[in-house]
Amino acid sequence: MKVQMDIINEKQIDYFARAFSKLLTPPKIVLLTGDLGAGKTTLVKSLAKYLGSNDAVTSPTFTLLNIYEGKFPIYHFDMYRLASAEEASAVGFDEYFDKSKLDGVVFVEWPENVAGLIKDVDFVVKIEKVTERRRKIILTEGENASCN
Repeated sequence: MKVQMDIINEKQIDYFARAFSKLLTPPKIVLLTGDLGAGKTTLVKSLAKYLGSNDAVTSPTFTLLNIYEGKFPIYHFDMYRLASAEEASAVGFDEYFDKSKLDGVVFVEWPENVAGLIKDVDFVVKIEKVTERRRKIILTEGENASCN
């Protein structure tokens, strides 16, 4: 499955998140790609809301991982400051990508920085910044899902 949607405001991101969240039951791994400021964390904020979380969703750029409580655990990674899969493994992140043990849904921003770490991906959401206000969201599912 591949879905594309043009977005011109946060209300439309929220609409996309509401529909997409219905596909997200544990264990699921979702990769989020796009330039700085494209809206990856904004999308996670809306998704967390529809997955039952009342937690304040913030970018985990400095903490690397935020965990939110919802209907199930929501793991929000930001790999921007990491240089390799080995670096992510050294801090124990690889355990979150083992679906036989995963009890929630994982969102990973900047997965390209840890290429090779995440083997079993359910969805990739690519957010393209078309203009300062306009975005294009491309959702790819399953075996066709990759960061490239």
